[in-house]
Amino acid sequence: MNLAPLLDAAPAIPLHAFAAMAAFVLGIVQFAAPKGTLPHRTVGWIWVALMAVVAASSFWIHQIRMVGPFSPIHLLSIFTLVMLPLAVWRAHTHRVADHRRIMIMTFIGALVVAGLFTLVPGRIMHQVFFGT
Repeated sequence: MNLAPLLDAAPAIPLHAFAAMAAFVLGIVQFAAPKGTLPHRTVGWIWVALMAVVAASSFWIHQIRMVGPFSPIHLLSIFTLVMLPLAVWRAHTHRVADHRRIMIMTFIGALVVAGLFTLVPGRIMHQVFFGT
């Protein structure tokens, strides 16, 4: 593994990548840890903030251009920015099943599936993990 391609990229890219990696790890912790506790809520707020950084920073990343400077992945960023406050609201109003469903959907879609696309040859994370 070589972090040089990531660290040499435009500032939005390492911010996006490191926030996504941190959100992935915290997401796994959230799924494994007891729910409804103060640590769950605290780590949850950190996760929401990281996901907001991941989604917002994506608007400054334009390696794939399909519609002007944007690609369909940016629709996922909009979706994430809409769903995060909705999921928090669902938890706040004790609609736990809705909260859980939205968070799982966001974790899988915005981190796991979108993250796998970063490993496609020619992408920076492919270079980080597999070399040039």
